[in-house]
Amino acid sequence: MDAQQDRAQQELPPMKSDTTQDNLLLTIVMQHHAGLTLEDVQARMKASDWWERFPPQGVRIVSWTVAMGLGQIVTLELPPQLLPVVNLELERSAWAVFTTACYPSYDFVPVRERIRERVRNGGQ
Repeated sequence: MDAQQDRAQQELPPMKSDTTQDNLLLTIVMQHHAGLTLEDVQARMKASDWWERFPPQGVRIVSWTVAMGLGQIVTLELPPQLLPVVNLELERSAWAVFTTACYPSYDFVPVRERIRERVRNGGQ
C-alpha cells in the first residue's frame, strides 16, 4: 500500500456498530423518457407493478426527491448482495418509463465531522 492509500485508509470513518454497517447507499437518477405524458408514465408504472416491486424487499428508501427539469432522485440503503435484485427491478419496471443512472454513494457526515475535528486541532 502506498502512502496516499495509507492516508486515505486512515481517514475513513469508523465502522458503525449497528446492523447497517455492511450496507451501501445507491443513488439512482431517473429521468422520464421525452414525449411521455404524466398519464403515460402512470399507466406504464401501474402495468409494470412498479409501486409494489420497487424497491425490492430488504431495501430501504433513504430519500426520494422530484427535481423539476431533472426527474426523480432516489437514494436506497441495501446490503451489497441485493444490488443485482435492485438492478433487475429497474430493468423490469423502470426502463419503459425512465432512463436511469446509478451511483454508489456513502454517508459523508461522519467523515466531515472527523475532518472538522482534525482541523480544529490544528491538522489539515
